[in-house]
Amino acid sequence: MSEALIRSDPKIMMGKPTVAGTRITVELILEKLAAGETVDQILSEHPRLTPEGIRAAITFAAEALRADVVYPVEKVAG
Repeated sequence: MSEALIRSDPKIMMGKPTVAGTRITVELILEKLAAGETVDQILSEHPRLTPEGIRAAITFAAEALRADVVYPVEKVAG
């Protein structure tokens, strides 16, 4: 499903993965969810976005993180 709904085109949003037919990046969707926005809130702010597009963005991100790459995480003092 995510293969059809997530596209990367160098002419759109500098090639960042976006939901097909929109300029809404996977990154933006993840940032909004991480900030506590609900799927309904995101959908109301972006009428061209669908629940399937949000699920595809999450799936895409999960698949990207499955790669054999280690991402160091720094602890933040606080």
